[in-house]
Formats: sequence, C-alpha cells, structure tokens
Amino acid sequence: MSDRPKHVPVGKLPELGVVPETMSAYVIRPERFGEPKKSFVREDDVPVWDIGPDEVLVQVMAAGVNYNGIWAGLGKPVNVLKGHGLDYHIAGSDASGVVWKVGELVRNWKVGDEVVLHCNHLLEPGVSDLQTIWGYETPDGSFAQFCRVQGQQLLPKPKHLSWEEAASYGLTYFTAHRMLVDRARVEPGNDVLIWGGAGGLGVFATQLVAVMGGRAISVVSSEEKAQLAKDLGAFATINRKDFHNIAYKPGMTPEEEKAWFAEVKNFGKKIWDILGEKKGVEIVFEHVGQQTFPTSVFLAEKYGKVVICGATTGYDLNFDVRHLWMRQKQIIGSHFADADSARRANRLVQQGKIRPVMTRFFTWDEIPTAHQLMYENKIHGTVSCLVGAPVPGLKNYEETVRAINAGAGR
Repeated sequence: MSDRPKHVPVGKLPELGVVPETMSAYVIRPERFGEPKKSFVREDDVPVWDIGPDEVLVQVMAAGVNYNGIWAGLGKPVNVLKGHGLDYHIAGSDASGVVWKVGELVRNWKVGDEVVLHCNHLLEPGVSDLQTIWGYETPDGSFAQFCRVQGQQLLPKPKHLSWEEAASYGLTYFTAHRMLVDRARVEPGNDVLIWGGAGGLGVFATQLVAVMGGRAISVVSSEEKAQLAKDLGAFATINRKDFHNIAYKPGMTPEEEKAWFAEVKNFGKKIWDILGEKKGVEIVFEHVGQQTFPTSVFLAEKYGKVVICGATTGYDLNFDVRHLWMRQKQIIGSHFADADSARRANRLVQQGKIRPVMTRFFTWDEIPTAHQLMYENKIHGTVSCLVGAPVPGLKNYEETVRAINAGAGR
C-alpha cells in the first residue's frame, strides 16, 4: 500500500518532496474546445506526472497567462492534443515554484530549490536543438498543482520577486531577449523601433534596448501606455492612433495603397523628427506581421534589420522587396530562446536591471476568467495567477508555509 497521500487541496502543501497521487488542475479536453470560460475546467483527480531521468517535478506557486493557452482551449489553429497524443491538456508555459522531485540524471537541482521555468522543451536533449513549447505542445503545463519539466528548463527564481511576479515574465521576456540580443545583436547607440511598446513583448524590448545602450522608440496606442514605455526607459513614443491609415490591408485598390504609403512616409518623418536627423532605425522589433511588416521593412535604415518572432495580424506578408535589397537590409527570424539565452536573460532580472511589468494578477479560482479576459482583449501586458501560493506578495517557500499555517488565502 502506498504511503503517498491521495490528494492535497489547493492552498495547502504536502511535506516537502512528498508527491500526492492526484492533483487539481485546469484541464482542456477536446469535447470542451471553445472560449476559455468553456475550455478551462478544474478537475481534482488528475494523476500527478511521473518523471523521467532528466526531468523535474515542480510544485507550482504561480503561473503566467499567455495566449497559447487560449489557442490550446480553442483547438485551433491546431489541435495540440493530437500532437502530444493524450486525451487531455494542461496549459501554461510560465511558472514559478519549488522543485519537488528530481530525476536521477538531474545534477544541478535539488528538492527545495526555488525556480522559474523557461518553456523551451527539447525533443532530444543533448542530441538536437529541435524544440517544442512546453505547456502548449506538451500536455504538462503550469495551471496545475504540479508540473513536469526537463531539468534544463529550470532557472533560479529572483529572490526579490514574489511568486506571481516571477511567474509572469518568462515566455515574453526570454523571446524579446533572444530577438534583440542574440539575433539582431543590438549595440550601444542603435535606434530601435518597437511595435507594441507597452505590450507583453514590448515592455521587455523597451527595457532591453535601454540596458544595452540603445534608444527605443516604442509604438503605443494611448497616453497611459506611452507613459509606461517612458517609465521603462523608452527614448520616445509614437501613438499609432495618430496614423489612422498605417495598417497594411491585403487587396487594397491602387488609390488605397497610395494613401497607405503616404501614411507610412508620414510615420517615417515622425521618426526623423524624434531622432533629429533624416535616418531610419537600425533595428525594427516586429511581431505584428501582416499589418506592420511592409512598414517595418521600409522604415529600417540602410543595412538595418527587421527581427520577427510571430505575426499576430496574419502570416501572409506582402512588402516591396526593393526596399530590402537596394538598401541591403536583413530580415531575421527568431523563435523563443534556448537554455543559455534564457539563463543570461534571467541574470538581468536577478540583478534588477530588467523588471517584470505585471498589469494584473488572478487567484487560482480565476484562471478561466484570466484567459477569457485576454481572449476578449480586455487585459494587456503580463498577467499571472496564484496556484500554490495562498496570497500575493510571498517570495519564498518558508514565507509560503508560514502563511498557509496561519490560515492565509482560501
């Protein structure tokens, strides 16, 4: 007979290193595909993951909210359950927590270590750099009491951050760091145009450019967001709502395209005014895709770079290639980050040079609500949810145990 507890309620913790048989989790199943309020359903009898020799089981204290959880619940653009082969899926690609069990080949981590997780899950660790995104293309994500990760996914939790702050930054920040530092190789003195400068990626891109000695021009959509970008170190901001015709639309008539290009040139003149000289930017930080990409290629300076990690407004990109070859510009693709890049990025957070920008946090019971609000475009920036931590503001395991013993939270 097993001496493992059957189940420990959310808001309580088993003895350090003791693994219950089942856990509570927000579970996506194919018969519930749809909006988050339908697809994210709490189940309290989910088997706790077994781990392999190179894997780690983490007690989740807080989990970050990203749009890939919404995609998983919708079952589109792809059905991720078909990809990983299980009949259920636990989303969540960001987390902070405590190491609860380690595989026999894991050398650098031990039970009790306080960690944050990066979501680069390697298909063949040590053999290939082929990756999947943990918590999206794998079923064992962070919206559960316990999550399963490879040992190489662990990073030290910054001691000065609360659990919810530490869970909020990984996917977006490590992506931005990879784009700017490793791929575009931003240098001191570079001028960098950042689309969505107050969004989940942009708040980190803005900070990184400043830390690296460059000047960030952050494109925003309100005065409130402009102030946030300036507080994070932006050299200047541009309100895209001042340029009503800046979004590229496929299938425009010749007259519409002429009006659009005139607006693009007006946008470029705004950059000239900001910089005080007739030049473009050395780097464009691109993730919007169809609506902005032709503008990005045009606005980059001669020999400049457009670095792109996604395309939220569409993947079918149309641009005048003459602006690329005649001025010898580069288009650079970037996809999340590897373990070394994530480690280097995390060091900047540990040192206090980069800070997470949480716009809101949610409780365990509000996890479906958090995703629904993101789906409805009613929240922005970085968002996280409490899981094992009973209340916000707790920064380590000892504080958390004391709070639970004192009856905090649920």
